[in-house]
Amino acid sequence: MASGQQKAQHNLEAFEVWRATQTDDDFKQIVFRGQLNRIEVAKGVGCGKSALNQNPALRRALKELEDELRAKAVLPPLTDAARKNADKPKAYDNTANRKLLDSKRVSSLEAENIELKAKVKELESRLERFGELSETLSEMGLMPR
Repeated sequence: MASGQQKAQHNLEAFEVWRATQTDDDFKQIVFRGQLNRIEVAKGVGCGKSALNQNPALRRALKELEDELRAKAVLPPLTDAARKNADKPKAYDNTANRKLLDSKRVSSLEAENIELKAKVKELESRLERFGELSETLSEMGLMPR
């Protein structure tokens, strides 16, 4: 079994090989939110996505690649806010999961609401029709009041 350092070096070499085989059009295909899609890069390299974050040499090589692609206008330029916050860790949002669940719940309730409104409309039209029939039968004396 290879040590962690050997694995890290192997992943870096695999990244360099993958990088050399890609064209600008290939890179354009995997752009996601202004940067290269980490999952697609990891698949191409043959390593885990975590290796892109945990291996400092690999992380640095990926950043250099993205900077080169920005210089060639393959990737969009970084905004001022992105440049300022590039080295800072992202704050953990402990409400993100709750927001996702709430969003799903709201959409299912909205769908149910639409279905129920349609059903109410159908039942009101039936009630109107049967109300007229009941009134006609009552006027003819066929039905007790």
